[in-house]
Amino acid sequence: MHDVSAGWLMTDLAPDPFMVSLVQVAVVLPGFLFTIPAGALADIVDRRLYMLTAILWMTCMAAGIGAITVTGAITPWSLIVFTFGLGAGTAMMLPAFTSLIPDLVPRQQLIAAVTLNAIAMNATRAIGPAIAGALIALTGPGPVFLLNAVSFTGIYFVILRYRSTQPRSTLPSERFFGALKAGLRFVRQSPSLQTVIIRGVAFFTMMSGLFAFLPLIVRVEVGAGPQAYGLLLASMGAGAVTTGLALTRLRSRISSDKLVTIGTIIGALALLGLAHVRMILPLAGITFVAGAAWISVISTLQVSAQMSLPAWIRARGLAVYLASFMGSMAIGSAIWGRLASATDTTTALTVAVGLGLIASLIASRWKLAAHARVDHSLATTVTEGLVAIPEQTHDGPVMVNIEYLIAADERTSFEAAMRDVRRMRLRNGAVAWGLFRDTEDDARYIEHFIDATWLDHLRRRERLTVDDAEFKNVADSFHRGDGRPKVKHFIARGAPKRRRRWLGRKLRD
Repeated sequence: MHDVSAGWLMTDLAPDPFMVSLVQVAVVLPGFLFTIPAGALADIVDRRLYMLTAILWMTCMAAGIGAITVTGAITPWSLIVFTFGLGAGTAMMLPAFTSLIPDLVPRQQLIAAVTLNAIAMNATRAIGPAIAGALIALTGPGPVFLLNAVSFTGIYFVILRYRSTQPRSTLPSERFFGALKAGLRFVRQSPSLQTVIIRGVAFFTMMSGLFAFLPLIVRVEVGAGPQAYGLLLASMGAGAVTTGLALTRLRSRISSDKLVTIGTIIGALALLGLAHVRMILPLAGITFVAGAAWISVISTLQVSAQMSLPAWIRARGLAVYLASFMGSMAIGSAIWGRLASATDTTTALTVAVGLGLIASLIASRWKLAAHARVDHSLATTVTEGLVAIPEQTHDGPVMVNIEYLIAADERTSFEAAMRDVRRMRLRNGAVAWGLFRDTEDDARYIEHFIDATWLDHLRRRERLTVDDAEFKNVADSFHRGDGRPKVKHFIARGAPKRRRRWLGRKLRD
């Protein structure tokens, strides 16, 4: 409802294509700026209290924009500022809210649960615009903004009653900047999440033109009213819901990669229709198809993102994915809006389709299916020995050396297997890793890695997943010594500082 009212109000305050597109930028840009820090916070603080705070912030923003609109004090830039503030609240809440889904359902039901969540969101996209269009025609956009503020009450009480049943670590929580670095480090070492991001950026950048230009096309180029705009958005939501109900059956017959490719092509065709058609009923059919393409791609990517993340990093990993989504939408909206100001919306949308299809073709080299069967549940055993815990858990850095004895004909295979071990160590928190071969004994290898502190060392051990343990088991299978590879732990100790000569003379005097 807010998106409909904000987009429609801007066409009245400043009907320039660039200004109208800035509304969409204000909605999604906060996601690009704040979602990653929000993900770090969601993983280290009380998630319930955190979400309640974000909801209160969004209530204030929605009430503020409603008040200045009703009183007639609204301006184009105040509309953008308050919309940006509302988007900031959404960005702060979204990683925590999205990461709840795997806590609420078993792993085998995750795909269905994510799809159901996407259907619910798109059902509101069908209902909300229809209500907003009617209200705008009767009362103007101000009461719609105020109704949005009231709607947060329901969300607040749902989250207030939520109680997590997931087990929590007995270790102290990470600090904010440490959690932020750990999240970014995980993404750098996670090919599965990188694949989701790459495929998403290509699609979302192209489709941003749909949301940026639709209110302008309806009001200026078609000459219709807010009811028609609400009808088109409702049609988009209906297309998404209808397709979402069939996605489970489609996924049993079509791979995730093919589903994303088909959705991208259908979305491109819908954008071409939006670029050239200027009649309401055909446009309703076009937006219906666009909604179908949208949910096919976004639910598939979100499922892949959820499945690629263990519990300890889930909010941060999803935050990076969501930031890429929001950033793509914001950048795409700004670019296509500037291009439309210089030419027209038809040209801008046509260029968006062409560049989007090229980007999607390049991105299709990264395959979602290659990472679909990874098991990120926690491992029941840890393969490394543990020495007595130091008195100060913040002592460090901690160096771990693991000795392997490898037969001559298996060294190449062992070194290849250790590449997966390297990625696993760095992904789970190690700050450095290396593999060395003894110059005096060719069969002897030393794997060494460093954790920042003993506490970080303990956290990294807790993060070991079934898939991680399998990487280590493969590497250990090459060991030809007695028992398991030998593990040694070392804690750094600084050398005593040399006293300066002038200070020594001064003390003697």
